[in-house]
Amino acid sequence: MSFLNDHMANRITEDDGSFRTKMLGIAANMTNVIAMGRGDPDFHTPAHIVEAGKKALDENQHHYTGPHGIPPLRAAIAEHLNKEYDLDYSADDIAVTAGVQESITLIMLALIQPGDEVLITSPRFTTYDMAVNLAGGVPVPVPTFQKDDFALDLAEIEKRITPKTKMFVLVSPNNPTGAVTPPDVIRGIAELAIKHDLVIVSDEIYAKIIYDGFEHLSIASLPGMKDRTITLNGFSKTYAMTGWRVGYMAAPADFISRVTDTRHTLSINTSTISQYAALAALKGPQEPIDVMIEEYKARRDYLLPALDEMGLTYGKPGGAFYVYINVAGTGMSTPEFCEKLLRETGVMLFPGTMFGDHDPSYIRMSFLQPLDKIKDAVERMKGFIAKHAKAAA
Repeated sequence: MSFLNDHMANRITEDDGSFRTKMLGIAANMTNVIAMGRGDPDFHTPAHIVEAGKKALDENQHHYTGPHGIPPLRAAIAEHLNKEYDLDYSADDIAVTAGVQESITLIMLALIQPGDEVLITSPRFTTYDMAVNLAGGVPVPVPTFQKDDFALDLAEIEKRITPKTKMFVLVSPNNPTGAVTPPDVIRGIAELAIKHDLVIVSDEIYAKIIYDGFEHLSIASLPGMKDRTITLNGFSKTYAMTGWRVGYMAAPADFISRVTDTRHTLSINTSTISQYAALAALKGPQEPIDVMIEEYKARRDYLLPALDEMGLTYGKPGGAFYVYINVAGTGMSTPEFCEKLLRETGVMLFPGTMFGDHDPSYIRMSFLQPLDKIKDAVERMKGFIAKHAKAAA
């Protein structure tokens, strides 16, 4: 044990990142790997957005900006939220951050006191756990279940509310399940928030990627909710801009003002070039986005029946680009399943345990590969499952 490890704060703990590193190490020594576990769109950033970044460089837009972002981008974000999600925000209610991850950290440092409990949709993006722990709070997972397609259940939320509960983190569509919580449940969550005086953090990074038969409702649009809600969104997923690192939070202007010093301390400002690219994303043509979403839908519509043929069950994803699959029937734990699948077939997936899931039955599969590669991955998986089923018989 090193000197630094001996003195590391207890709230910073090892998690399943070590398994991710192991898997990436295995894949690095293989050829023809099909990565079906990542959350990074396989599409490139649309050309007009890239050109806006280049133009910003040519015009020497590479100096500091204000900590909350350039005014035209903040105004465009407010306009976008109003048009797309009926959210009544102004430019003063917007802070542009270095991805949604920075927004998460800012929120927890600003609002969570030692001992405060934070309810979080689960399985989940575990950055929330780390941010809550850093602020001295206590993450409290709210489980979702395959029988509900992993949508939230109001009873599961309410029975976890205690006098120490400060906040509920609502993530819909969800990572890793792709679940979309129905509007009637969103309305019920709003009622619980008002009844128990809770802050709501509504992570809507996947809100644009919704499939037929499902509906996204932004909770801050409901009566009495704007003043107690912080809405998170960004450009990484919808616009295939993961590496540009542009996210934002929308909240009452006094809260945005309060986090100014902390935001400046963390990173001063979001990359200036990236902010101008994000502005072009909102103001420019949206057809490339429509094409990407249609392609995601086509991949999903192929993949779900293919999983049925393999005898694998799942929650039907209503949004995002993930499907959360139950592989308990293979007789393997999910880490064992994922490692063997990679070594034997070159298909790389990640276990649900990497997303805070205590049930070792699930894996996350993303459909962020061209359809021909997804079909190849499915054929490899079919052979793998048949082989191991025969061996277990």
